[in-house]
Amino acid sequence: MIRRAMVLAAGRGTRLAPITNTTPKPLVPVAGRPLLEHILDLLRAGGIQDVVVNLHHLGHVIEQHLGDGRRFGLHIHYSWEDPILDTGGGIKRAEPLLGGEPFVVINGDSLLEIRLRDVIEYHRARGGVATMVVRPDPEAARYGLIELDAADRVRRLVGLPPGETPDPLRGFMFPGLHVFEPSIFDWMDADIPYSIVRVTYPKLVAAGAPVYGYVTGERWITIDTPAALAEADTRLRRQPFRF
Repeated sequence: MIRRAMVLAAGRGTRLAPITNTTPKPLVPVAGRPLLEHILDLLRAGGIQDVVVNLHHLGHVIEQHLGDGRRFGLHIHYSWEDPILDTGGGIKRAEPLLGGEPFVVINGDSLLEIRLRDVIEYHRARGGVATMVVRPDPEAARYGLIELDAADRVRRLVGLPPGETPDPLRGFMFPGLHVFEPSIFDWMDADIPYSIVRVTYPKLVAAGAPVYGYVTGERWITIDTPAALAEADTRLRRQPFRF
């Protein structure tokens, strides 16, 4: 069983301004509740007990809202960043709170309707260093193409590593949910900002380390723009996500 997870919640959410000038993006209400609370529901339903939330922009507001996590049935810890470290640097900064056992990482500005326990079981069965949840999407390239071979092994991410591959690849988008073994930290630099998708994952793939994709067609919402927020609110009110 995996009991630890990290929520990436440090971003400024500039595309949602002026809302995010005073409300951190993960606390923006969706269907009557902060998006972050929906994310915590997903994690708790998946067997997660301890959650690390990284903080930067209006981080004190998130910390005050969540507290120690007890009212959500979780233990919540915080990893502060100054300056902001992007996804890779932020995860590496949280190593003291996450290291030593497998863990889940999820974006704090989107939500996927998925059984996390199924993803975790898939990860354990494949035995990879990392598992990325991926979705088919006609606009996958716009989000950054994640390419898998016939065995669902990740072979290329956003065009990296470059070069030809021996087998045909299928392209997907990444909705911001992955599972890692603690050995992932051996591939990550500390105290500098970088993207885990654009830097760490291509290093793993180029070195032949096993990285797998968990393919799902389940519903996904993101709140990266005011229009996307309005759509997400409508969709969740009409048909709440089930985890």
